[in-house]
Amino acid sequence: MITRDDMLASLQQRKAGYTLPRLFYTDAEFFNLDMQLLWYREWLFVAHECELREAGSYVTLQIGDYPILIIRDKGGRIRAFHNTCRHRGSRVCTEPRGKAIRLVCPYHQWVYDHDGSLMHARHMNSEIDKSKFGLKSVACEVLEGFIFINLSDDPGSFAPVRELVAPYLAPYDLKNAKVAFETTVVEKGNWKLVWENNRECYHCAANHPQLCKTFPEKPAATGHAGVANPELTSLWSECERAGLPSRFKADPSFQFRTVRTALVDGLSSYTLSGKPAVSRPISDGLAKDGIGALLLYHYPSTWNHFLRDHAITFRVTPISVDETALTTKWLVHRDAVEGVDYKIPELTHVWTETNDQDRRVVEENARGVASPAYEPGPYSELYEDGVVQFVDWYVAFIEPRLGGGQQGRLRSVA
Repeated sequence: MITRDDMLASLQQRKAGYTLPRLFYTDAEFFNLDMQLLWYREWLFVAHECELREAGSYVTLQIGDYPILIIRDKGGRIRAFHNTCRHRGSRVCTEPRGKAIRLVCPYHQWVYDHDGSLMHARHMNSEIDKSKFGLKSVACEVLEGFIFINLSDDPGSFAPVRELVAPYLAPYDLKNAKVAFETTVVEKGNWKLVWENNRECYHCAANHPQLCKTFPEKPAATGHAGVANPELTSLWSECERAGLPSRFKADPSFQFRTVRTALVDGLSSYTLSGKPAVSRPISDGLAKDGIGALLLYHYPSTWNHFLRDHAITFRVTPISVDETALTTKWLVHRDAVEGVDYKIPELTHVWTETNDQDRRVVEENARGVASPAYEPGPYSELYEDGVVQFVDWYVAFIEPRLGGGQQGRLRSVA
């Protein structure tokens, strides 16, 4: 049986600048430790505030062993709960999304208010203290239209994320956007392979013909580590004069970072033509054109692209050691009209194709890594420094939780 000591020893023996050993991508016990030590402890992106416009609007999702319920209460507050009835444990809300005047468990009809309090427990032999049987709450934070939760009983502060990210997202007014389209792709590969694939464009030219029409594949395109080409620094200065924060900024742990990047040849959007997919900007405040794409990631659950006309958000959810769900949402201005201001095929084509191409890439990667002949290989210093940074973040966060010393800053600065 694989133990924490086995995982820790593998991390301590790994070679810097190389891929992780095979078991990190293929072993169910390693996956369980990932869930316990990272996914159940870190802040996770789960949904958008604009999906819960009215009191009683809710969404549900599954994170590992935990069914989760996100709801807007009567006072307008977004709350998160364990979607588990306090009677005999049935899920209270069984649909992916909906609207409820009251939350009624379908098993025995225990009734909960939007704040999670127990309102009615039918046919109990004796009166129970309802105050002791409300739904169990989950730590929840709303950041400029993004909803994050933390499953830990002792969640770390969300303040550093808010301080760094909020100024960059504020101009997009995402709380007043709407989800125009949504897809979920299940990739047959470990969640770390999904992230590693995302964190480099070494593979883009050969695998993403649609994306490469507008998204630059050159290594310095995103100004990582604060190093950028003249085109990019000029874009940053221009956008910041217009009130749009743009320069590369990252948390010291590199768990989250944001930056604005120029699109190919000054194009405007992720479409085959490079022209906007939506005639109405996503925010009434985005008057300036030619602002490129704002990029944001937050490990381990989300990466995002924000354009003048729309935004694309991605949520990573591990299912098992060799399956990962990727949920993509396209957001537009809440008053944009489908068929008038935008057409779904044009809006979504580039990223639906890119997601499917990435699915195939990840699945072939997973098949190869599963071979007993696999051994860690070296990353490209030119193109894969972002992958090195992701792996270094993973090691820096999980190693001390395995008993390997103090959590610290990353060795890499990519």
